Amino acid sequence: MTAAPNPAAAGGFLGSGLGIALFSSAVFGLSGSFAKALLETGWSPGAAVTARLTGAALILAIPAILALRGRWYQLRDNWVTIGLFGLIGVAACQLFYFNAVARLSVGVALLLEYLAPVLIVLWLWGASRKRPRALTFGGTVLSLGGLVLVLDLTGTVKIDIVGVLWGMAAAVCLAIYFFITAKENDSLPPIVLASVGLLVGAAVMWLAAATGLLPMAFSTADTRLGPWITPWWVSLGGLVILATVLAYVSGIVAARALGSKVASFVSLTEVLFAVIWAWLLLGELPGAIQLLGGVLIVGGVVLVRLDELRSGTASAAGATPATGGTPAPLDHANDVEPVP
Repeated sequence: MTAAPNPAAAGGFLGSGLGIALFSSAVFGLSGSFAKALLETGWSPGAAVTARLTGAALILAIPAILALRGRWYQLRDNWVTIGLFGLIGVAACQLFYFNAVARLSVGVALLLEYLAPVLIVLWLWGASRKRPRALTFGGTVLSLGGLVLVLDLTGTVKIDIVGVLWGMAAAVCLAIYFFITAKENDSLPPIVLASVGLLVGAAVMWLAAATGLLPMAFSTADTRLGPWITPWWVSLGGLVILATVLAYVSGIVAARALGSKVASFVSLTEVLFAVIWAWLLLGELPGAIQLLGGVLIVGGVVLVRLDELRSGTASAAGATPATGGTPAPLDHANDVEPVP
């Protein structure tokens, strides 16, 4: 006789750091589907990004202000980090990703963006002239092989090269973001970095629109989500509240519970969730070859992250007064993941 499921245990898992991290990945994965629903009715990528950033920044401003009471100097002391985070990690990364989504399937666009850890490996390899460890090297080769399959260069349906370039640009921004936030910084609460970064990103987008550099096109036409025809504000509300505010807050809670390394590792499930949501809400599903390529990309990134976790543990073990070592910088990175 099998034991009955324990509701308390299930609730404990959902309330644990791992459960919250998976929830964060699930709602982050909705962003591409909600955005594409708007883009297909006439919204421009710039308008979708601007609306998302503005709405989320206004909602997160309340807890950010509470966290900053009596500590407003933190904004002044960290203005460079905040500015780079808002410009690159938020505005540019999202704009490039949404431009990729406008031309590619949501799953393919996100897979291209998730090549960022591989780009970091290649950059450090070229800059230091030191070959990566075997696990990292193997993961890099595996991901690059997966990229070839995702692009399906020999397939009958040719992939949009402009969309691929937008996706790779998003990956470059994501890689730069990781370099920015890898710097040790315990003086700025993550909720403040998220809120002010979103505000900076929104301001940049509105400025670009005002100067004519960024096309802005909005639409009030109904959007289609799965079998439902919904008002435009349903998709926009989902993009702002679910895929940004809840995703950010739950991601911060998970990172605090699990640590930034483990939380970022679990965030790889976002690719799976994004593909599932795009299938359910948009009827999109990458081809078999592209799915296989996606498995290789994610598998390669997993190997890179495993090597990072292992080396981070070794560095932390050696960080004792006797050895004079220092903890790995990423152990103290701001626990905020970029919004895809």
